[in-house]
Amino acid sequence: MIDLWLTGLSRVLQPDVFLSLAAGVVAGLVGGAIPGITITMTVILVLPFTFGMDPLQGVATLIGVYVGGESGGLITATLLGIPGTASTIATTFDAYPMARKGEPGRAVWLGMWAGLLGGLLAGIPLVIGAVTLASLALKFGPWEYFSLFVLTLSIVSSLSEQSLLKGLVAATLGLLLTVVGSDPLIGAPRFTFGSEYLRTGFPFLAVLVGVYAFAQLMRELEKRHEGQPRLLAAGSASLAISHRRIIREVFQQWANLLRSTLVGLWIGVLPAVGGSAANILAYDQAKKFSRHAERFGTGIPDGIIATESANNANVAGSLITMMAFGIPGDAVSAVMIGALIIHGIQPGPLFISTKPDLAYGMFSAYFLATVLTVPIAAGLLRLLLRVVSVPLQFLVPVILVLGAIGAYAINNLMANVWTFFFFGMLGYVMVKCEFPIPPLILGLILGDQIEVNFIRAIMTESNPLLFLTRPLSGLFLILSAASFAWGILQMRRRAVPGGLPAPSVRG
Repeated sequence: MIDLWLTGLSRVLQPDVFLSLAAGVVAGLVGGAIPGITITMTVILVLPFTFGMDPLQGVATLIGVYVGGESGGLITATLLGIPGTASTIATTFDAYPMARKGEPGRAVWLGMWAGLLGGLLAGIPLVIGAVTLASLALKFGPWEYFSLFVLTLSIVSSLSEQSLLKGLVAATLGLLLTVVGSDPLIGAPRFTFGSEYLRTGFPFLAVLVGVYAFAQLMRELEKRHEGQPRLLAAGSASLAISHRRIIREVFQQWANLLRSTLVGLWIGVLPAVGGSAANILAYDQAKKFSRHAERFGTGIPDGIIATESANNANVAGSLITMMAFGIPGDAVSAVMIGALIIHGIQPGPLFISTKPDLAYGMFSAYFLATVLTVPIAAGLLRLLLRVVSVPLQFLVPVILVLGAIGAYAINNLMANVWTFFFFGMLGYVMVKCEFPIPPLILGLILGDQIEVNFIRAIMTESNPLLFLTRPLSGLFLILSAASFAWGILQMRRRAVPGGLPAPSVRG
């Protein structure tokens, strides 16, 4: 294992890979800091630039974007009082009040150093967990894989903000989209209507950019009349601080740091839950364990340390699920799975054993990106303050053009651009009709794997009861049913007297 570590680290430290990784961190910091431009969107925009790279260089770049984006959202949450990303919602609760009291530098760097330490601590379970789970998954048959993917799909209940039915409809639509193209086993065309373009199915990246980024941008653009966020009133306060004092302050709350890191790691391992849940849950737990809970929300370091350590640990958790099972931990890792597939690599149980040099290179890239985020953020902080003040209506056209170029760059087909705009309009209609987007993406990612493993299981043994009688497969299906039942129960609990659903806040 030491030899694999040294090989992976040496490859990441090569000038071309290292510079790409650093560029990814810069892109992530900028994208995360701009309100409305999510980490997922930033990764999607960067992805086309990785097509000509070797697999490790390309994935290292995306890991840099992922890690940098988690810290980029902190800057906006602190200085503007709005979350730069969905995973910094709870960070605003204490970071912005601290900045308003004249300590913006302290608020920013408490989050930065807590994120660094939380990310490094979570990196240990990342390596151990990914390797161990991959070894376990090698013993799975098609029955276990089918049931595992069904269990993952059942997470749709937690992704449906208001209506479980709408979430199921969105997930079903995602599954149906994977049916278009050639049969995965015999290659027969299905629902192609004689189109050669559709024989390979809808290009994943074009659909993802359209249905996610396009719809998100249009929704944010509709809010432009609400006004551009203003910098904090105490904007003249200095951002300079003593890093030694900040680090000591973070270490003084070691229990909070460790607990929040574990929360973020666990939420990251759960497929499709996402960083916003880790952010809020870590803040909630910090408040419950605190001796001065009444001070939360007034600008104390406890809340900042909890939320930001959980954010960065969430990245490691998502990578565990992606590398060990080939299942996306969140939307960002879904794009990374697409990037690996574009490079001819299928993530999953065989990934670490068949591509150990790439796997350990990704581990090294994660640790290096986590460390690089702090000095790069220090150099970019004042520039980022200028970037986030650019009105969103000026940024949207540029981002849409980049998205269209990225769709075209998949295989240099204009049809991909039309696919991008078609699914962009579909996503926009879904958002306007309050259909959640994440379940659609989840169905799009899992559809092929669910179908392939179901067919393999039936071809191996025609007895369908094996899905229930094989222990792990049966357990996964029981957990799936429990997940859906819990989702229905939660929906009923959120309903107001009279049967109408309670209003939900959309991030």
